[in-house]
Amino acid sequence: QVQLVESGGGLVQAGGSLRLSCAASGSTFGSYAMAWFRQAPGQEREFVSATTRNGGSTICADAVKGRFTISRDNAKNMVYLQMNSLKPEDTAVYYCAAGPFTSMTGPVYTYWGQGTQVTVSS
Repeated sequence: QVQLVESGGGLVQAGGSLRLSCAASGSTFGSYAMAWFRQAPGQEREFVSATTRNGGSTICADAVKGRFTISRDNAKNMVYLQMNSLKPEDTAVYYCAAGPFTSMTGPVYTYWGQGTQVTVSS
């Protein structure tokens, strides 16, 4: 079992940056692919980015490509999402997720955090 706790959200102006963190419990962190999803009010949850077990490969949604970067530190049981050039449409609750392999599909992921709010003002 893996427990995930996100942090780093907040209010930022358009064009600004934030770095989200996700702390994972358990000694098996390195056996999971990790991902970030987001959900805006009244919208469905959408995929943001994911990384393989060793962080050697990543996938990213077109909406954030070139602006967001996912990374992980298996020694610290942490996964990060560096978000640059933020836009008002990036406003959402951001969720960290762990699963058996990288996928853009939410149900692939077994464990989810509680989320952290990101608000981008125009």
